[in-house]
Amino acid sequence: MDRDLQQLSIKAGQFLLSRGATLTAAESCTGGWIAKVITDISGSSAWFEQGFVTYSNEAKTTMLGVSPVTLETYGAVSEQTVREMANGALQQAGADYAIAVSGIAGPGGGSDEKPVGTVWFGFASASGETVAVNRLFRGDRDEVRKQAVIFALQTLCEGFAEK
Repeated sequence: MDRDLQQLSIKAGQFLLSRGATLTAAESCTGGWIAKVITDISGSSAWFEQGFVTYSNEAKTTMLGVSPVTLETYGAVSEQTVREMANGALQQAGADYAIAVSGIAGPGGGSDEKPVGTVWFGFASASGETVAVNRLFRGDRDEVRKQAVIFALQTLCEGFAEK
């Protein structure tokens, strides 16, 4: 595993363990990469509940409860969708925190409104807080996805869960 990702996963684990908290992840464009780097860490079962790879809109609806109206109105890569993904994952997993990711990793699929590299992140907590942010990453498909994983874990550890 990449050293940066390994260190971030360890940091996320320490952060969650120090709070007696657990995490779940709902992933679309990252395809389970967040869950993979977390579960590469020995002992992560103490703080990682489960992951959802919801690549299709149908999976987002059936596994996480994302409204078909939300998907039709705003699209899979949107603030509204990642908020619903994060809250749905939180509810399904019974975790303390959730990360949701949906984006356009490329090389195709982008538009003027949502160019390749656009990624939306949703963060939710059992205390009721939900935050959504987006980023535009540069690079090829693999680079966009890796940057998304890094951003998601950094945001969990460096801000979202502290609020």
